[in-house]
Amino acid sequence: MATNVYDIINRRIMELLEKGTVPWKRGWNVTSSMPRSLATRKEYRGINVFLLASMQYAQPWFLTFNQIKERGGVIRQGEKACPIVFWKWIDRTDPEDKNKVPLLRYYNVFNVEQVDGLTYPELVTITNPFASIEAAEQIITGMPNKPLIEHMGNRAYYSPRHDSVTLPTQTSFESPEEYYSTVFHELTHSTMHESRLDRNVTSQVHKWGDEIYSKEELVAEMGASFLCGHAGIENVTIENSAAYIHGWLKALKNDKTLLVHAAAQAQRSTDYILNVNHKSED
Repeated sequence: MATNVYDIINRRIMELLEKGTVPWKRGWNVTSSMPRSLATRKEYRGINVFLLASMQYAQPWFLTFNQIKERGGVIRQGEKACPIVFWKWIDRTDPEDKNKVPLLRYYNVFNVEQVDGLTYPELVTITNPFASIEAAEQIITGMPNKPLIEHMGNRAYYSPRHDSVTLPTQTSFESPEEYYSTVFHELTHSTMHESRLDRNVTSQVHKWGDEIYSKEELVAEMGASFLCGHAGIENVTIENSAAYIHGWLKALKNDKTLLVHAAAQAQRSTDYILNVNHKSED
């Protein structure tokens, strides 16, 4: 039965990937969580939305190094910038040709949470009614060697160093299904820990945006999709998952063969969380 769930979810994700939906995900509510420039207050567009939003900072505000310096901010030691892209239109060398040529350029930005000494508008979290889903709760409760789960702030992440999952409060999520999908995503990440499946992909070794990190994100979202299938809530969450996966595949040059490898790791993670043992040929 478990294998059927994996096959069903895999097929549905592959079908949805063909639609190419919005490649980013955040299932909890704030007044506006779309990434934007603090200098212009304008929202970023295109692939920049995915690049910045998937970093999962609580605040949506980003600035360049010079913009931070102009405002008296100091970037914390060890913080890394995120590159974003834009098109610059330049004149052709032929004076008779009046058309302009688009040139793809990039520059680096930092989130305000990476900087000391800045002031910025605070976001207001919206609260929603929350009703627990018994099947999903049983999956969480039944996970062996479970990491610490805490609810605070406006970020969802797994910390390998502290072996803990941090989530926004349940009532800040758009729906209970989005909450459990996010929990399952982070619990799948937690199976990387040396005390569980030991995938050796901790954030101390591999930085955000590199290939190994990106593949781990595919594993986590595939695992979340599988667990949502077991909890019976995949009909609500599957499109968001496919959109998120689509974004990471774009970051990895749209190589959909990566899903095969990610699905194998995700199945192992799901089996671990469900505390079941299925022999794998992979």
